[in-house]
Amino acid sequence: MTTDTTGNSVLDVDIDALQGGAADLGQYKGRAVLVVNVASKCGLTPQYAGLERLHERYAAQGFTVLGVPCNQFMGQEPGSSEEIAEFCSATYGVTFPMTEKVEVNGDGRHPLYDRLVGFADAEGHSGDIRWNFEKFLIGRDGTVVARFSPQTEPEAAEVVAAVESAIK
Repeated sequence: MTTDTTGNSVLDVDIDALQGGAADLGQYKGRAVLVVNVASKCGLTPQYAGLERLHERYAAQGFTVLGVPCNQFMGQEPGSSEEIAEFCSATYGVTFPMTEKVEVNGDGRHPLYDRLVGFADAEGHSGDIRWNFEKFLIGRDGTVVARFSPQTEPEAAEVVAAVESAIK
């Protein structure tokens, strides 16, 4: 497990909710959280369905999916907060929380992603986010415990196993 260089929990970061106001990540302390940079117009957008099923399956056991919209990859999340919320709800029945749209790479990288990108996935990739739907599993103590590539489906065996381990 790892944290950022200041030793603070990932859940100590300030970020706004999609519909405005603070998202208050601190409310997820004691829960496992799957942080996913999402986009509505991407070939991987159907992963919303698997993310919602994963959220519903484990929510009562102390797990939350947290969607983080990002428009840095070929402009695939161009909508306003209202448009993003409507798309997610109407198309995929998303009930998990969503944050404001942020940058995950570059000079404008949001502090949340500053704390995430140093963690390597099973193939050893760390650093910049590669594409929409890259996933980070945060343990109950606020530290990153796993990272999954954008192509890894939310309900893939390795994701489910990591979630189940994190909520024990």
